[in-house]
Amino acid sequence: MARVGLTAERLARAGADLADEVGFDQVTVSALARHFDVKVASLYSHVRNSQDLRTRIALLALEELADRAADALAGRAGKDALTAFADVYRDYAREHPGRYAAARLRLDPETAAASAGPRHAQMTRALLRGYDLTEPDQTHAVRLLGSVFHGYVSLELGGGFSHGAPDTEETWSRVLDALDALLRNWPAP
Repeated sequence: MARVGLTAERLARAGADLADEVGFDQVTVSALARHFDVKVASLYSHVRNSQDLRTRIALLALEELADRAADALAGRAGKDALTAFADVYRDYAREHPGRYAAARLRLDPETAAASAGPRHAQMTRALLRGYDLTEPDQTHAVRLLGSVFHGYVSLELGGGFSHGAPDTEETWSRVLDALDALLRNWPAP
């Protein structure tokens, strides 16, 4: 078996690629060892176990997604920001279904706090400034947006909307219109 220059970062990237090909649930240290044509034991100097590998893939995915979202939000406000932000999540999930699943991995509190996860929340709150929401409504809106984006994307990726008209692009556009209208007219408590 040839030396392949393994590092924890290279394993996480290869694991993320593998997740996009075969599904995040199928990514293990053994599967990655087969991918690199090395013995499983040779990977343990870089990752502790499959859970460590999966966590590293999740952190990579969160970082990639946060970078894309930051780029998409730059200079935007209101509905334009909402649409750009939502489209980043949907497009990323379509391009990288395994990575997107990894980004949903539940992390321990310390790892989550050090991840790009807080950047996602900050960006969501930043786009909500265009809607003039205050606390606790802003937190409610963050949760609503996350739920709608993830729910829609998950159902779409799972084929839940493939059985009939209208087209999912039309529905996505209408969902974003509805969210914009709701955020502009947030109900009083």
